[in-house]
Amino acid sequence: MALYPHTLDPKGRVIIPSKMRDDLGGDRIVITNGFETCLYAYSASEWEKIEEAISNLPTTSEKVRMFERFFIGPAEVCDMDGQGRVLVPQNLREYAKFEKQIYVVGLKRRLEIWDKDLWDSNARNSGLEPLKIAEEMAGLGLRF
Repeated sequence: MALYPHTLDPKGRVIIPSKMRDDLGGDRIVITNGFETCLYAYSASEWEKIEEAISNLPTTSEKVRMFERFFIGPAEVCDMDGQGRVLVPQNLREYAKFEKQIYVVGLKRRLEIWDKDLWDSNARNSGLEPLKIAEEMAGLGLRF
């Protein structure tokens, strides 16, 4: 878990830091739309769990279908090269509004990949109130 600044190379590749590569446990990841104009990246095994959970949802639900279109539809399996670089598909770069400077954010079950300006703007304008968030997390069963 960490925040790493990086530069998107001219081919649209991002370097996954070595610590994060180790945590992902392989040279193949799945990248898809994130919920806040960023991208989510999962290990292949974590993605299988997500797909399994989603496949058990009722497709008669319009919200399930919309979610599948947003989250599963654009997902791409991406291979890392020997230097930990991953080519981010053009459609995903466009969705996340990548310019040049990005952040790779390591979270427990996934990575988030953000355009630096969007990350900075989100951090400034989020109205983040750590105590209120902690109280809400406690209500969900999280204990610090």
